[in-house]
Amino acid sequence: MAIGEFASALRLPRQGDVGLSTPLYWMYEMGYAALNPSRAVADASRAVLNNPINPVSHTTIGKSMAAACELFERTTRRYGKPDWGITHTTAGGQKVPVHVNTVWQRPFCNLLHFERAFEYPPRQPQPRLLIVAPVSGHHATLLRGTVEAMLPTHDVYVTDWVDAKLVPLTEGRFSLSDYVDYLISIFHRMGGDCHVMAVCQPAVPVMMAVARMEAEDDPFVPKSMILMGGPIDTREAPTAVNALAQDRGIDWFKRHVLTTVPWPHAGAMREVYPGFLQLNGFMSMNLDRHVQAHWDLFRHLVKGDGDSAEKHRDFYDEYMAVMDLTAEFYIETVENVFITHALPKGEILHHSQPVKPDAIHRVALMTVEGEKDDISGIGQTKAAHKICPRIPEHKRAHYEQPGVGHYGVFNGSRFRSEIAPRIADFILSQELPRNATASTSAIGASERPAPETVEDGPDVFALNKTVTAFYPRVAPT
Repeated sequence: MAIGEFASALRLPRQGDVGLSTPLYWMYEMGYAALNPSRAVADASRAVLNNPINPVSHTTIGKSMAAACELFERTTRRYGKPDWGITHTTAGGQKVPVHVNTVWQRPFCNLLHFERAFEYPPRQPQPRLLIVAPVSGHHATLLRGTVEAMLPTHDVYVTDWVDAKLVPLTEGRFSLSDYVDYLISIFHRMGGDCHVMAVCQPAVPVMMAVARMEAEDDPFVPKSMILMGGPIDTREAPTAVNALAQDRGIDWFKRHVLTTVPWPHAGAMREVYPGFLQLNGFMSMNLDRHVQAHWDLFRHLVKGDGDSAEKHRDFYDEYMAVMDLTAEFYIETVENVFITHALPKGEILHHSQPVKPDAIHRVALMTVEGEKDDISGIGQTKAAHKICPRIPEHKRAHYEQPGVGHYGVFNGSRFRSEIAPRIADFILSQELPRNATASTSAIGASERPAPETVEDGPDVFALNKTVTAFYPRVAPT
């Protein structure tokens, strides 16, 4: 999930040698095209072997062959962007239809509004909540669970980022400063009547946007910002990802992980950090877990356990759908966030203008961390409070969720039962007069007893203990 999933980068020759990063995308496309005939044969064979008219479909060997064909097809296909699949929610005791509409559009981002069609207006306040999805490999649909949890009590908007390979070169660049411009434009579009939730990587650009607006006394700043598992200051409890960035330096990333988009994609010749390389990183972090999951799928298919097989398909249809990042955004983010720590030092720039987080004073701040998060370590998000000293105490809150990793900070049963209610309390406390919400303030919410814990599945973004063994540190020259 984090922008720093670069442990998977290919170890190519040192500077001065002939590297393979530039034609890497072209080689990937050729490999994918070469497998098309085999994939088509496997898919057709699976259909024949699964047809109940075929007597072989009722035998163990027939089921095994069909399962093997499906496994081959699924592990060699290209996964498209998943649908949101959110058609209803329950709010105020009534089942409410949800319509997903695009209300703002730019070349690299669409702003989606999850509009709820109430038959009877809700009696409780429904604050407007902007969820900023990360630009870090996966599509915004990875936050489906986050959106579903917040819909019953909030009017939800989500940034739906566009795959860089689909954006023509004529649309220009997309840098970290452009990201901040997009956020400021969205805040203006919402007229300041909103709260913003940044999930992981966008914690940095969200804080940059708010700081720039506060410095200029912009009346359309959001009422509050909720930063969740974000790398505000990666000097706090540095993780393996942070160590890799420090060891290799920015020149290494420029040489090893950037490539150009080939024809016939709309963004042909755009320089990107490609999605397939990011997926390699995601998978390698927990390779044994993914191998076991696919072996389990094979067994479920042979046994006819359709429910378990469908759960696997749903998860991997989402997990393996990745998008390209523009090279300039990726490099600027790695350098400023993971190498130079420019934001907490007050040295980060927005179009050559310094960004000063200490200018923030009107916008309330809540930070959320996971106890077992090894992508954004404990304290990295909480550091936002230290670099925003002018925010009043009654506009601050911090919550650390026990027993969850990076993914559990924004998804799963613990997010729904323990984190989301605290965020809702904090937002409500900033919506209403302080003396009217003393009993539901965010600080009180974070001190109340936690509900009974519900076990979630393993954190799919957790770093493997031997992750650095896959890619040893590069010795200095």
